[in-house]
This record gives sequence, structure tokens and C-alpha cells, in this order.
Amino acid sequence: MAELKEGDQAPAITSKDQDGNEISLSNYQGKTVVLYFYPKDDTPGCTAEACDFRDNYQGLQAKGIVVLGVSVDDEKSHQKFVTKHSLPFTLLADTDQKIVNDYGVWAEKNMYGKKYMGTVRTTFIIDGEGKILHVIKKVDTKNATQQVLDLINN
Repeated sequence: MAELKEGDQAPAITSKDQDGNEISLSNYQGKTVVLYFYPKDDTPGCTAEACDFRDNYQGLQAKGIVVLGVSVDDEKSHQKFVTKHSLPFTLLADTDQKIVNDYGVWAEKNMYGKKYMGTVRTTFIIDGEGKILHVIKKVDTKNATQQVLDLINN
């Protein structure tokens, strides 16, 4: 699949959230959506990113921004992550890797010389009509919200 870029239509999403509810991107038509992909629940970088969105969630909501996190973890893993860190937003379970593939963020990674397939941490900002406004490839996990706001406010 070709790499998604600004101006592209965001691929449709339908998946289960941490509570087993079916969620679709189309549910948020008319709202700006921060769709962030992260490798794994409850790992240091992913926790820092999720907690940064949590700590700034009210400010994002006040601007009409919806936050959706996506990883290939299952609903049960997401539920534990949400509960442990009091996350106020939705996490989508992508256990069949359809969403990560549709968004082009499932790729070969290399850690300590070992190659494996995994989710590349990426954030997409999607407008109310489903168009991709921005793609953040170099996510600063401790300042993820600020990266989003800097792009939206410009």
C-alpha cells in the first residue's frame, strides 16, 4: 500500500474498543480526530504517550478533538492499560492488523540487531470530512499533545 500523506482520504476503520464496543472512524464525522498508533500497551514509550494525551485530554476535548489510540493488542490488554493509567479516551484493538496495514504503519523494525514486524509509532490528524491533515512520524512520546496542537493551531 502506498504511504498515506496529508490530503489523502483516511482509510475507514471499524474495530472493537477496550470495552468491546464496535467503533468506526465515521462515528466522528465533523470532528478532528487524533488517530495515534503505538506498538504495545503498558511499555515505557507507549505509556508516556498515552499519559501525555490523558493529562491534556480536557484541553483537546475543549477544541473538539477526539483521541483514538490503536495497537495490535487485544481488548483485554487495552482494558488493563486504560484502567491502570486512567485513560479517558478510546483504544482500538487491531488484532488482525488490518488498520495498521491500511495506514501503512506495520513495518519491519530492528531492535538490538533483531528484525521483526511491528507497529511504527505514528500519529494522524484527520479532519471532520475524513481527510488527513497531518502525519507525525517522529512522535515525541512525552510531548505528543503539544506536537498535535502545534500543527492544528498553525
